[in-house]
This record gives sequence, structure tokens and C-alpha cells, in this order.
Amino acid sequence: MKTTTAPPEHRQLTAKGQATRARILERAAELIYTEGVQATNNEKLRQAAGVSGSQLSHYFPTKESLVLGVIAWQADRVLSFHRGEEFDGFEDFAAFRKWVTFYTREERPYGCSLGSLASEIIKTDLDVRDELAAAFTQWQEIFQHALARLQQQSRLSEAADPARLANLLLAAFQGGMLLAQVARDVSPLKDALESALDYVATFEIGATEESSAT
Repeated sequence: MKTTTAPPEHRQLTAKGQATRARILERAAELIYTEGVQATNNEKLRQAAGVSGSQLSHYFPTKESLVLGVIAWQADRVLSFHRGEEFDGFEDFAAFRKWVTFYTREERPYGCSLGSLASEIIKTDLDVRDELAAAFTQWQEIFQHALARLQQQSRLSEAADPARLANLLLAAFQGGMLLAQVARDVSPLKDALESALDYVATFEIGATEESSAT
């Protein structure tokens, strides 16, 4: 049975404590992405976050508690962003295209924060895969539920499978982002997302030529 020393519940922290904890997690996520989990040691993190060793141990007494905290923090950022107003609640196909446009702008840095984090963490023997899987499941469900709503509104064909289409969109995003990161060129991501969304749009009821154009 896995045993870990649990960090203090962040909702019970003072405002200053929550800010310190968030700063540690942000710096830890950056270090894990650039240097890997194993190379992200207490000394590097302490210097990067500007905290003492006792502060770091107070918030995250073990490496596993730190990594779990980073997963939760990064997942919350990604999921909150997708659930917010930026993509209009994915209430229609225009919102999905807005999502594609946002992530394929030339000036955006290459790399998915959650996907890049996951690719580093799964190389370790830390028992955190369930938490990573849960984060991606929640992300997939944002798309799935949106597509299911469109189907209930008779705007998406009954032949469509919202779960499979949601998997397609998320897989196209993650795979395309990886290729874009390696090539340092947004084209693979743009091609993957636009092709995936074009396929999803074939199930749109009453689709016009304009709405299906790339």
C-alpha cells in the first residue's frame, strides 16, 4: 500500500501561504519541463522559488507530494481556462474553431503545459499516473460534453459519437503540439487540429460551406 506524507491542505493556508505554495508549484513545473523530474531537486527549486528549505518541506515534504501538487496546479490552470469565457463554453462549432485559432497562432510558444509535464513525469517511478490520467479525462470531457450538448440540440448528427470525437480532438492537439515543439514550427499542430475539426464538422447538421472552411 502506498504511503506518503500529505502536504498541508492549501485551502487552509493564509493568503500569503497560498501565494508561496503557488509560486513553488509554478517554478517546479518550469523546472520539470526544462530539466526533468529527477533533476528538479530541492536546492534548485528553493532558489527558483525564493523559499527556504523549511518552507519547501512544510508545503511539500516528499518528491511525490510535490509532483502531485504540480499536476493538480497545472491541470487546474488548463481546465479552468477551457471552462472559462475564452472559448464561449464550446457552445457551437465556431467556438471550437476559436480554440484551434488560439493554439495555432504563430506567436504562441510551442508545447502544451500539461502534456509536456506528463511526458516528463511518466518517465519516473512515482505513483502518480492515476492523477495524470484523471486530468486528461477531465479535459476530454469538456469536449465530449460540449459535443453531446450540440447533439441534444440537434446540431450534431446522431451518427456522431461525442466521446470518440473528443478523443480525436485531444489526441490531435497533443500529437500536433509535440511535432510543433520538435520542429519549432506551428504547421504540424495547425494541420492536425484543422483536419480533426474538419472531420468533426462533417457531423454538423445544417453546416454551411463557410462553417466547414479552414
